[in-house]
Amino acid sequence: MARGKLRIYLGAAPGVGKTYAMLSEAHRRVERGTDAVVAFVEHHGRPRTEVMLHGLEQIQRRELEYRDTVFTEMDVDAVLARRPAVALVDELAHTNVPGSRNGKRWQDVEELLEAGIHVISTVNIQHLESLGDVVESITGVRQRETVPDEIVRRADQIELVDMSPQAIRRRMAHGNIYQPDKVDAALSNYFRPGNLTALRELALLWVADRVDEYLQEYRAEHSIRSTWQARERIVVGLTGGPEGRTLIRRAARMAAKGSGSEVLAVYIARSDGLTSASPKELAVQRTLVEDLGGTFHHVIGDDIPSALLEFARGVNATQIVLGSSRRKAWQYIFGPGVGATVARDSGPDLDVHIVTHDEVAKGRGLPVARGARLGRPRIIAGWLVGVVGPVLLSLLLTSIANGPGLANDVLLFLFLTVVAALLGGQLPALASAAVGSLLLNFYFTPPTHTLTVSDPKNLVAIVIFFAVAVSVASVVDLAARRTHQAARLRAESEILSFLAGSVLRGETTLDALLERVRETFGMETVALLERAGDVEPWTCAGRAGTDHGTRLLRPEDADVDMPVGDHMALALTGRVLPAEDRRVLAAFAAQAAVVLDRQRLVGEAERARELAEGNRIRTALLAAVSHDLRTPLASIKASVTSLRSDDVAWSPEDEAELLAGIEAGADRLDHLVGNLLDMSRLQTGTVTPLIREIDLDEVVPVALGGVPEGSVTLDIPEELPIVAVDPGLLERSVANLVENAVKYSPDGAAVLVSASALGERVELRIADRGPGVPDSAKDRIFEPFQRYGDAPRGAGVGLGLAVARGFAEAMGGTLAAEDTPGGGMTMVLTLRAAPGRPPARPDLPARATT
Repeated sequence: MARGKLRIYLGAAPGVGKTYAMLSEAHRRVERGTDAVVAFVEHHGRPRTEVMLHGLEQIQRRELEYRDTVFTEMDVDAVLARRPAVALVDELAHTNVPGSRNGKRWQDVEELLEAGIHVISTVNIQHLESLGDVVESITGVRQRETVPDEIVRRADQIELVDMSPQAIRRRMAHGNIYQPDKVDAALSNYFRPGNLTALRELALLWVADRVDEYLQEYRAEHSIRSTWQARERIVVGLTGGPEGRTLIRRAARMAAKGSGSEVLAVYIARSDGLTSASPKELAVQRTLVEDLGGTFHHVIGDDIPSALLEFARGVNATQIVLGSSRRKAWQYIFGPGVGATVARDSGPDLDVHIVTHDEVAKGRGLPVARGARLGRPRIIAGWLVGVVGPVLLSLLLTSIANGPGLANDVLLFLFLTVVAALLGGQLPALASAAVGSLLLNFYFTPPTHTLTVSDPKNLVAIVIFFAVAVSVASVVDLAARRTHQAARLRAESEILSFLAGSVLRGETTLDALLERVRETFGMETVALLERAGDVEPWTCAGRAGTDHGTRLLRPEDADVDMPVGDHMALALTGRVLPAEDRRVLAAFAAQAAVVLDRQRLVGEAERARELAEGNRIRTALLAAVSHDLRTPLASIKASVTSLRSDDVAWSPEDEAELLAGIEAGADRLDHLVGNLLDMSRLQTGTVTPLIREIDLDEVVPVALGGVPEGSVTLDIPEELPIVAVDPGLLERSVANLVENAVKYSPDGAAVLVSASALGERVELRIADRGPGVPDSAKDRIFEPFQRYGDAPRGAGVGLGLAVARGFAEAMGGTLAAEDTPGGGMTMVLTLRAAPGRPPARPDLPARATT
C-alpha cells in the first residue's frame, strides 16, 4: 500500500493563520471532489477559524479521563476505519493525554500515513526539537511540546504561513487570537515585537534551507549542470598558528549564510621548507576544515601575499579571510605584513576580511632565515659588506687619531667577515677575509702604507685573522646548508605524508592529484602522458592547469618531465625545477600512475557490472520468452489447427473469430518482438537517432493507432515550438507510453495526452487515472522486465517503459513519472525545442481532440 503524503503549514508563532489556511485548503479539495475529513482541529475559540469548520465532515473525538478531568483527543481508530483520502490533523507537536494510543500526535499522523491516508497538519517553528534552546533564549519560555525535525523535513510539502510582527500584534489586539483578558499579558510578554521578529527569521531561514534541499535534489534528478545562483568561495589563509581555528570557524559561518558556498583553507610554505608552523596544529586545522565541509590546500611560494592571491584567483574565490597580524609594533619595520599587502593588491574582485583573535600583537618571533637559497638581494648585500665594508671601515679608522689598536682593528674586520658570511654565504666571506687582510697590512701594521710587515708578531696576527675568517665563513656556510637540507627534508616529509594519507583515504582522483602537483610546485600545466609502445604516439591520460594556447603532446615539449616506467611520464610546464625537487616529483608521478590504474580498474569493474546486468537481462528474457511469447503462439497454433480440421464445419462467423484471434496474437507477438529488438539495440548502444525538426502534431496522432478509439484525449496547442527529435523513435516512445496508460486506466476514463512549452523545452504529458505508483517505485518501473503491481503474466514482458526512456534519452530528452492530481500517474516526456517557432496556421483548429 502506498504511503500517504504529508503537507505541513509552518508558522512563526500562534495566530499567524496556519489552521485557517489548512481549513481553506480542505474546502478547496472538497469542492474538487476529494474525500477530506477533519480528524482533529482546535479552533481555540477563534470565530473566523470556527466558521471554516462548517461544511467539513468531522470525525468524533475520543474522550479520555485523566486526574478527574475529561479530555478529548483524535480517535486514530475511527479515522482508520473511515479511511478518507485526506485527513486534517491540527497541532502536530501536541502531547497526547496519558492512556492515548500514542504519546505524541506526530506518531498518530505516522500511523495515518502508513495506512495510505494523506495528512494536512500544522506546527509552529518553536516546536521543532532542534530549535528548543534557541527559542528559549529568545522568548524565555521553554517549549515542552516538540516534534523531531526529521518528521517535518520528510514532509512532501511545507508551506510557510507568514505574517509581520505588527500584523500579528494587531490581530492579537483585535481579539482574534486570545480572549480579551489575556491580550495585554500576551502582548507584553511572548508577543513582543522583538520575539516575533526573531521567531519569524527562524522560520524563514528554516524553510529556506528546506527549499534549497529540494532545489539540489531537483537539479540532481534532472542532471542540471548550469549555475542558477551566485556561489561564494571563501579562501582562508593559514599560518599554522593557533589563530587558524578561529579563522576557519568564521569562514564556515560566512559560508553558511549563502547556499552552495565553499570554504578552501590554504597554507603557503616557502620553497626552502623553512617555516615556523606547527605540524600538529596544521593537522588539527586540516581536520577541522574537513569536518566543516571545506577543503585543505598546501601551496609552495616564497612571496606569501602573491601566492595567496594567485591561489584565490585560480579557484575563482570571492572572499579571503585572514587573521590580524601577530606582529609586535616594532616588527613592522620588516614590512607591512601579509594582511595589509593582500588587501592592497586584491583588487575589486576579491573581498578581504581581517579577523581579530586572541593572538593579535603577541609576537611571532624574528624573521626566519631562508637558508642556502639566499636570492639575489642577499648575495649582493653580502658582497657589499664583504668588499665595500672593509674599505669604509679602513677610512673610518684611519681618520681617528690614535685608533683603537691593531687587536681591536682585527676584531672589527673579523666582524665584517662574519656579517658577510651570514648575508651572502661563503664566497663574500672569503673575499672579505682577503680584502681585510690586505687593508690591515697596508694601513695598520708598521710600516704603514706598504705591504711589508716589520714585526713578526703583526704577521702572525694577520695570518691568524685570515685563518679565523676563512674558518668562520666555512662553518657559517656549512650550518646554512645543513639547515636548508633539514628544512627541505621536513617539507618533503610533510608533503609525502599528506600524499600518502589522502591516497589511503581514497580521496584523490587523477585530476585532483595533478592539480595538487601544480599547486605544490607552482606550475602552469601538469599532464600525465602515456603510450602503448616505444614507437607509439603519446596520449594524455589527465591534465590540470591552463595551456595558454599550447598542448603537451610529448614529454620533450615540457619544462620538466618525470618518467614513470617505460611508457608513461609526468610533464610540467611553467618553470624549470631544481634537481632537489625531483625526488618529491617522482613520488607524485608514481602515485599518479597508481591512481590512473585504480580508475581504470574501477572502469573495468563498472563494465563487469554492466556485463552482469546484461546476463541478468538475458536470464529475464529467457523467462519472459518461456511464457509471454509462447502464449500468443499457442493461441495462433490452436486457431490454425481448428481452421485446418476437416472434422468440424465452421460457420463464417466462427472462421472470422478464429482469424481475428490469429491476427490479435500475431499483433501481440509483433509488439513483443519489436520491444525486445529495441531493448537489445539500446543495450548494445546501436541506436543512432536521426534528429530533425518536426511538429509534435505530426508524430503524436500517428502513435495512437494501436489504442482503442475514444480512449485518448489529445490536447496539443498549435503555437508550440517545433522539436528536434527522431520522428521514428518519438513515435515508438509515445506509442509505448500511451498503450501503458490505456492498459492501467479504468473503463470510461480517457488518457489525456497534452503538451506545453517551458523555455527551451517542450513537455509531452501522458496522464492516466489508474492506481498510480508510489514514489519508491517510480524509477524501478523504467527498468527492463519490470511490471509494477499485480499485472497478469499475459500483460507483456515489461519493456515498454524501458524502451520509451531509452529512446527519449537517445534523442537528448528525459522521461519521468509523476503523480496525476486526483489519482493516477503522469509520464512526462521532455524534448528539446528547435530554434524558432512554426508559422501560425489559421486554417487549423487551435487544439486537436480525438
